[in-house]
Amino acid sequence: MVKLSLIILSIFLFWGCAPKYEQKPHVSKANFQEVSWEDMEGFEKDNLEIAFNVFQKGCEKAKKYEKLKEICKQTNNPINSKEFFTNNFTPYKLIGKDGSEEGLITGYYEPILKGSLTQSERFKYPIFNKPKDLLIIDLSDAYSELKNYRLRGKLVGNKVVAYDSRESIESGKNKSLEPICYVDNKIDLFFLHIQGSGKIELQDGKILNVGYAGQNGRSYFAIGKKLIDEGHIEKENVSLQTIKSWLEENPEKIDEILNLNESYVFFHESQKTATGSLGVELVGGRNLAVDPKYIPLGFPVFIDTTNPIDETPIQKMMVAADTGGAIKGEIRADFFFGNGKMAKELAGKMKQKGSLYILLPNNIKANKEEIKDAHQ
Repeated sequence: MVKLSLIILSIFLFWGCAPKYEQKPHVSKANFQEVSWEDMEGFEKDNLEIAFNVFQKGCEKAKKYEKLKEICKQTNNPINSKEFFTNNFTPYKLIGKDGSEEGLITGYYEPILKGSLTQSERFKYPIFNKPKDLLIIDLSDAYSELKNYRLRGKLVGNKVVAYDSRESIESGKNKSLEPICYVDNKIDLFFLHIQGSGKIELQDGKILNVGYAGQNGRSYFAIGKKLIDEGHIEKENVSLQTIKSWLEENPEKIDEILNLNESYVFFHESQKTATGSLGVELVGGRNLAVDPKYIPLGFPVFIDTTNPIDETPIQKMMVAADTGGAIKGEIRADFFFGNGKMAKELAGKMKQKGSLYILLPNNIKANKEEIKDAHQ
């Protein structure tokens, strides 16, 4: 009898201590755990006025999402920043499908490359406009299960085929490609593709902003993984800096390694600095790239992670404003560090564990039509 009582007690304790997760399929595919503001360590110390200003800036685009419309209207009135967040939102911790509370936080930045509007022996690597023969195919009307997918290809005769790979594009055979400008470093250009936007410093000192315009539809491949698998770089040491150093030390392998990533990004000339998928200019240290299936664009996100150089805490309110081909998963984010030498250093080394807390509007209800398209 004593043994049975102990078993019942242990079952009670086990289930009593188990965290309660919620699902909100009209917002996200993630699991949520409601928390208090006090549970978010560092929230009280954060400069919430900056966070509010970044959220307000994102409202230019984010208010198209039904449940942010009313909240975005309130940003036009003078208000205490802390009260704005605590009065209008409820914080939820993102939980992995396996019950994990931490995920991977990486970083990105806005690179600055040396370039020219004309091709020369030095400036010979083109940054291409989005090609006119690139087709984006939407089959959602015929196949509802494909509503979140857009196929990319090109027309050859009367047949749609996959668009050219990185290797094919760089061979120069596709004459429909039009360069915006030319840069002097192939490795830096490759990393520009990964970052998605950047600045080109021309020979006369003028700055040309280039932003993401499209992609060839090919899958992204992390070349760092290949270098780890072949024993060229230790897993714990892999970063933008170590990958670039290895490539520079092995010039005969550059094309072979870079071409493993068949994904190729096209750009457009922009009047703005780095602009994310939300359509607003990114703010260093206050914007994140996320997987929109789990974190809708425009929503405030509190991040709890560490600096990759000195391991000091990074605990601050940010806004989900961008996406990326390598940013997939529930607890997954890419921290935008801005531009400059330090931003490049931090972004290149950033591969920290971290927790994410999404702020959901208090008036969200279980209506699948709400926040329409926010996580597509």
